[in-house]
Amino acid sequence: MRWKGERQSSNVEDRRGSGSSSIPGGLLGGGGIGMIIFVIISLLFSGGNVDLGSILGGQGAGGGGYDTTVVQQQQTAPADDEASEFASVVFAHLEDYWNETFDTYNLDYTNPTLVLYTGSVRSACGQASSAIGPFYCPGDQKVYLDLSFADELSNNFGATGDFAMAYVIAHEVGHHVQYELGIAEQMEKIRQQVSEKEYNKYSVRQELQADYFAGCFAKYLAGETYKGQPILEAGDINEAVFAANQIGDDTLQKQAQGYVVPDSFTHGTSAQRVAWFERGYQYGDLEHGDTFAASDLDLN
Repeated sequence: MRWKGERQSSNVEDRRGSGSSSIPGGLLGGGGIGMIIFVIISLLFSGGNVDLGSILGGQGAGGGGYDTTVVQQQQTAPADDEASEFASVVFAHLEDYWNETFDTYNLDYTNPTLVLYTGSVRSACGQASSAIGPFYCPGDQKVYLDLSFADELSNNFGATGDFAMAYVIAHEVGHHVQYELGIAEQMEKIRQQVSEKEYNKYSVRQELQADYFAGCFAKYLAGETYKGQPILEAGDINEAVFAANQIGDDTLQKQAQGYVVPDSFTHGTSAQRVAWFERGYQYGDLEHGDTFAASDLDLN
């Protein structure tokens, strides 16, 4: 992906290196990739006896907050380093794309904010560790990203290349799009009305729609140029597809425990995530991204 020298988003908060204290909080909004791994590992090392309410901050578990210790981050990273510049450029492209798209449908759109942090961060959804990966918080309409996740994506999943990380950021912004469209609010209502097993099916559809939106963004970039050169380079789409394949619920569960538990899926299988990203890349519109009405998701 050609990105150096392009416009950077002004909607970026750089909190890297700033101290943060843990506070009780609710479930972190969005579909952080690291969250899947974090929960799976917690289940494995607890023999299956783990209070997910305490991991997720209480929401949906009938409990309140949780006791935490103070975490101080002393690392200081330069505000203009390459990783943060890349994330800011991707975020700027996402702003351009979604503002144009919402204008096409005569809808209002408010840009989200990208928060860069190291180790631990406060959000309106509570306190988060970088262990849960990138996430979106509907409480403050911000995407939270520890830039070290790019290394985790490469080292743990073999998903290399800058566009693999661009896909992850686009997926999280996809959750903001759902917030803007009122889908996130509907999901919260559904959560209060159905069982956890049934809600997981809705969660999968929500996550796959965010993958679809990421594919739409990729299609948009495929038609954009910078200084006369295409922004996307050969292999970029394959990088995103490979990343989507590596972070499917079934693939992660097989790697972690040797078998899969479909009823616990919250993000979709590898095949589903790839299919919906590719569908977004094919159509690039809102009409074909209604995963909630789709009948071809084989969620049983």
